[in-house]
Amino acid sequence: MRAVIVAIGVAFLISLFCTPIAIKVFARLKAGQPIRSNLGLASNEGKKGTPTMGGVVFILATVIAYVAGHLALTTLPDAQIAQVEPTITALVLLGLMVFSGAVGFIDDFLKVRKRHSGGLNKRGKLAGQILVGAVFGAVAVYFPSSMTDVRGNATNTETVGSTTLSFIRDIPALEIGKIGAVIVIIMVVMAATNGVNLTDGLDGLATGASVMVLAAYALIAFWQYRHWCADPNYTESYCYTVRDPLEIALIAGAAAGACVGFLWWNTSPARIFMGDTGALGLGGLIAGMAMSTRTILLLPILGGLFVIITMSVVIQIISFRTTGKRVFRMSPLQHHFELAGWSEVNIVVRFWIIAGIGVAIALGLFYSEFLAAVS
Repeated sequence: MRAVIVAIGVAFLISLFCTPIAIKVFARLKAGQPIRSNLGLASNEGKKGTPTMGGVVFILATVIAYVAGHLALTTLPDAQIAQVEPTITALVLLGLMVFSGAVGFIDDFLKVRKRHSGGLNKRGKLAGQILVGAVFGAVAVYFPSSMTDVRGNATNTETVGSTTLSFIRDIPALEIGKIGAVIVIIMVVMAATNGVNLTDGLDGLATGASVMVLAAYALIAFWQYRHWCADPNYTESYCYTVRDPLEIALIAGAAAGACVGFLWWNTSPARIFMGDTGALGLGGLIAGMAMSTRTILLLPILGGLFVIITMSVVIQIISFRTTGKRVFRMSPLQHHFELAGWSEVNIVVRFWIIAGIGVAIALGLFYSEFLAAVS
């Protein structure tokens, strides 16, 4: 727990105090977010030129905090199990965050360079998401690694990802094989990155929702660590078969802390936007969390707000192409409520409540499954 707290604190402080520096740097480089002024959205007023690509700050803060958390791990008492060496799990999770963020960075860079809201084309962005998902999905599924605890005892050789679909645990009846698992991981990465990206339309909306989801994954992973099948001190049959749960909790906590620090400057009126750099980076990490904690089918509930907003876009497109009519005044859904007269702050707070409800339901299901397994 000490290492997780250290990582959260370091990430929060780095993000909180380095974001103003990033604001000045990006403003000097004229890396402002291009704004379409012909949409009739009140939230767009006064935002032209606001620095973008702020996701760079909390991605770097997460990576640095991970290192700090590992330094704290070396001071743990011998009576505790800890991953004192960097693991494949960390490689996959941080890799998904960094390289998904890199795809978003290219998109942001092109927007700034062209001074236009259209950056990387859809095919290019899709290809980048598929490539990132495929590479790290293959690493997650094909590369098990033996691991020792602080006492030098061999623990498990689980892979980061599973070859079965999972809800709260792996579901043995839903075996999909290694190739199928990689395909599923690619799909989850695409869904999560696009979900967070579509949600990032109002000041602080995607950042706050991501904090809730990442904090929930930190709790889930730490609970798995405390009831871990690889822990020789824990012999109950209802333990969790995962790899490196403390690593997962550490990274999830660090990312949540970094996002809280960033939210200080990103909340309305935002002084900086996360851009596609941050949105895709967070989406990639959230997808990795679902994969590594073996909770892939729980993710649509945990990230319920992202699902709702994504579905609003899908429904709008299908309706318009089949009937020529729009279901919403504008999609994604948050802009529908803007055009209905809701203030930006009201929309953000109410959507945060929806995100919190999804997180609460998911955590309730996770814990109730544990209680059922115990009984």
